[in-house]
Amino acid sequence: MAILSIDAGTTGVTALMVSNHGEILARGYQEFAQHFPTPGWVEHDPEEIWQATLSACKQALLGTEEPPIAIGITNQRETAVMWDRATLESPTRAIVWQDRRTADLTEELNKKNNGDWIRFRTGLKLDPYFTSSKFLWWQKNLPQIWKLVESGAIALGTVDSYLCARISGGALHITDATNASRTQLMDLSNCEWDPELLEAFGIPHSALPEIVPSWGNYGNSSPEHFLGLNIPITGMAGDQQAALFGQCGFEIGDSKSTYGTGAFILTNTGSEIKHSDHGLLATMAYLTPNGEKVYAIEGSVFVAGAAVQWLRDSLKIISTSSEVEELALKSGSSHGVSFVPALTGLGAPYWDPSARGTLMGLTRGSDRGAIAYATLEGIAFQVKAVLDAMEQDLGHGLKGLRVDGGAAANDLLMQIQADCLDTEVIRAKNLESTGLGAALLAGLGAGIFKSIEELAQLNPAAKNFTPQKNRSHEFARWQKAVQLIREFEN
Repeated sequence: MAILSIDAGTTGVTALMVSNHGEILARGYQEFAQHFPTPGWVEHDPEEIWQATLSACKQALLGTEEPPIAIGITNQRETAVMWDRATLESPTRAIVWQDRRTADLTEELNKKNNGDWIRFRTGLKLDPYFTSSKFLWWQKNLPQIWKLVESGAIALGTVDSYLCARISGGALHITDATNASRTQLMDLSNCEWDPELLEAFGIPHSALPEIVPSWGNYGNSSPEHFLGLNIPITGMAGDQQAALFGQCGFEIGDSKSTYGTGAFILTNTGSEIKHSDHGLLATMAYLTPNGEKVYAIEGSVFVAGAAVQWLRDSLKIISTSSEVEELALKSGSSHGVSFVPALTGLGAPYWDPSARGTLMGLTRGSDRGAIAYATLEGIAFQVKAVLDAMEQDLGHGLKGLRVDGGAAANDLLMQIQADCLDTEVIRAKNLESTGLGAALLAGLGAGIFKSIEELAQLNPAAKNFTPQKNRSHEFARWQKAVQLIREFEN
C-alpha cells in the first residue's frame, strides 16, 4: 500500500513512494529555476513548479512496481500563486516567501490597521514573509489581472492549492488549515477566512480556496492531467507542519528544527494558541477531520542551507554543498569570524526585513575554512536565538531537539547546534521528514493508518549529538554582530 508523497520545496520538487511501514521505496527529484528580477525580489514560474512535479513523480513511480493508492502534498508555504481557473495557466510568476518587495506595504498596514489585532487574530506579525501582502501587491501593481481575480476567472492560493488544481485538472480549489494559517487571512481560532482580514488586504473571498482538514479524501487526480493516475489526494500540510508530523511530534512540547533553505523550529502547544511576546509565531500544527485543532509556536529563520549555497554559487569557495563540513573541520574554528546570514533579511525573533548579511572579524589570516566554519555557526546561532525566545514564551527549556532536512546530515553543524543549545540534538532516521509527514497524513486520510498512535515509531532517531563544548563566547560575539547590522541599517 504505497503512498505518493509530493514535497514541493523552494528550489525543487521531491517525490517519494512511501510504504505503509514508513519506508522510502523510491525517490524522484527535479530542481526548478529561481528568478531574481531585482534586489529583494524572488519569484518562481508556476509552470516550472508543475513540470518539476511531473518529472519528480515520474522518477518515483518508475522506481518501484508498487502502485500508489493515495497522494500526499506538502509545500513551501507563504508563496503566492495565481492561475486561470479554466486553462490552469498562471498570468504572472509566483511571489516567493523569501521576497521582500512588500516591506513598505506591511509597514503602512501596520500603522493604518494596528498590527497587534492582526497578530492576535492570525498568530502572525505583519511582515513581507506572509502571503497576504503579496496578494495586495498584485492588486496594486497588476490592476488588469486583478480585475480577473475579482470576476472569478483567476484563482488565488499557495503552492498546495495550485498543485491540487493542476493534479485534479481544475476540479479542486482547496488548501489545508496549516497552509491557510500562513496566509495571514485565516482566523486561527476557527480555521476560517476572516472577513475583516480580507477587507484589510482587499482580497475577494471568492478567489480563495476552501479550507480543509490536514487529512481526508479531498478528491481524485485527473488521469488526463496527472500521469494517467486516478487516485485520491488524502493528505496535505505546509512543509514545516508536515516535518513536525513526520518527526511524530504529536505530544505537547515536542520540538523539531528542519534545516532546508531556511531553518524552521516548531513546538507542539496542543489545543492552546500560544501568542508570543518574543518575536515568534502562533500557527496550526494540524487540523483533524473531526475538527480538533492542534497548534504550534514557530520561529522562522530565512537563510540556513541557502547560506551554504551562497558560499558555493556566489563566493565559489566550495564546489558542492557537502564540502562545507570538511573545509570547516580542517579550519577547526571560525578564528574570530562571525557571519550573520541575513541574505533575505532577518526572521524570528528579530523580524528585520532591511537587515543585510554580514561577515565580521576578518583578518589577513582569514581563509575559506574560517568563513565555512562561521557559516555553520551562523546557522546554528540563528536557531539558538529562536529557541531562546521560545523558552521565554513557554516558560521552560527544551528536552532535546529533533532535527531533519538536508543540512541536518552535516555532523559538525549538528554538534555546534547541540553545544550552543546545551541540549541533546536528535537526528531522525529519515531526514526527509517533510515528505514522510505528507505521506503519513495521506495514509491517515486513505485509511491505511487508523490513528495517529500507529505512526509514533515510523521515524526513529538515527544519531544523537550531546553537548561537548561551551560556545557562549562565540554566540555572544555573534549577537553583537546582529546588533551592529541592525543599527547600521536603521
